[in-house]
Amino acid sequence: MPYKEKKVEKLYYSIGEVAEMFNVNPSLIRYWEKEFDIIKPHKNKKGNRFFTLEDIENFHVIYYLVKELGLTLKGAQKKLKENKEGTINNFEAVKTLKEIKTLLLEIREEI
Repeated sequence: MPYKEKKVEKLYYSIGEVAEMFNVNPSLIRYWEKEFDIIKPHKNKKGNRFFTLEDIENFHVIYYLVKELGLTLKGAQKKLKENKEGTINNFEAVKTLKEIKTLLLEIREEI
C-alpha cells in the first residue's frame, strides 16, 4: 500500500508531507485539490496549503479510485458525486481487508 500512515498525528500537514505520504509530486496534490471539492486545505497568508487528517483520508480515497482502480479523474469525480458514502465505505472495507491480509502474512511468517 503506497499510503504511509503517520504515527504522530498533527493538526495540519504541509503539501510536501502529503505528497510524501502518497509517493507523488506536490503538483499532483495541487491538481487533485482543484479537481475534487472534498479537498479543502487551509491556506496561510503566503498561500501555503495545510491539510487536515480528513483531507488526507479524502486523498486516500481519490488515490484508491484513480491509482488502484484505474478510474479517470472524471470517473472518480462521478463516483464520489453519485455515491460518496458508498464509495468511502467500499474503500474502508478494502483498506481493512488489506490490513488483515498483511497481519495474516506476518503471522504465517512467524509460524
